[in-house]
Amino acid sequence: MQVIKHPVERLHTALLSTRKDLIKTFQKFSRAEKTFLEDGLLPGNSLFSPITIHSDSDWIPAHPEDLQDFQSFYINPYRRPPNRGHKTIYIQTIGSFGEGTVVAEQYVEWMKDYCQAFFYGLVVKLLPPVTVASTACSFRVNNNTHNLQLHAGELLNFLKKRKPRDAFCIVGITMIDLYPKESWNFVFGQASLTEGMGVFSFARYDDNFYERSYAGRLKKKIELKQGDYSVFDSYYTPPITSVLLLRSCKTLTHEIGHIFGMEHCQWLNCVMQGSNHLVESDRRTLVLCPICLRKLQSAIGFKIADRYKAILHWIEDRADSNGQHSKPTQAFQEYKDWLYKCLQILDSETP
Repeated sequence: MQVIKHPVERLHTALLSTRKDLIKTFQKFSRAEKTFLEDGLLPGNSLFSPITIHSDSDWIPAHPEDLQDFQSFYINPYRRPPNRGHKTIYIQTIGSFGEGTVVAEQYVEWMKDYCQAFFYGLVVKLLPPVTVASTACSFRVNNNTHNLQLHAGELLNFLKKRKPRDAFCIVGITMIDLYPKESWNFVFGQASLTEGMGVFSFARYDDNFYERSYAGRLKKKIELKQGDYSVFDSYYTPPITSVLLLRSCKTLTHEIGHIFGMEHCQWLNCVMQGSNHLVESDRRTLVLCPICLRKLQSAIGFKIADRYKAILHWIEDRADSNGQHSKPTQAFQEYKDWLYKCLQILDSETP
């Protein structure tokens, strides 16, 4: 294992910038917020820890990338922050979600509400669900895992046509596996910063996906006919669990973060870290490190404590509006405890 420890001075520069105007905007944070962000860079602090590389198959050694500090994020010419006419995140479900219509609808509603808390200050809306057939995308059977897959690029083309005029972005989500081109085995998702859209699959977040007993694995070889989508009728989708909800929320916010212009984080443990496999993804935290938190705050303009309170409310408010299904937030308990610690610091000083 390797622990990546950046000097505090470098982390501080990554947070504040070397430009006088960006340093000046940092001073607009309240005293408590500045203390929270800067103390989070110090070694041994209880809230933000360094990144640990467990093997060469982890994202950072497998995909060398430049580090993106706040300044390089801010000056990115391709970045398009939300504005008055484009402050809505739209979520488009593709295909079935979970067992039972009511449970599936509630699961998607939970993810929508989590995104609205995470991207506090923006509006998140669900578009009417669509079938796989309505996308007219190509599909195939994966030769290794023997499950059905949808063409991610063609789904992006479908979403581009459905993107509302007031959208900051539109994201498609599906429980069916994805592939970007014939030569690739699979892809978790694809996004376009300039187009403000992305599509992501949660299929491989089923604990049994890589097992021969996986229910989505086709039991016999079938001849697919492009345009005949009947193969997706009653196709398996994983049961809704607390772990699946956590994994889905983590992936959705990570990928939308890319649409904001945030690149993979290599500073501290952060939800914007890249992940090469499910084990690494599960190690990845749900939180934004101080540097990435400033990136998001500069794009939206929230008070840090207000955002944390909104996420905490989402975790603690487990009942749905009809009282039919309890939100399975057991897997979020560690996150809940972390949020309380943050709020104790942020609420301890008066501005």
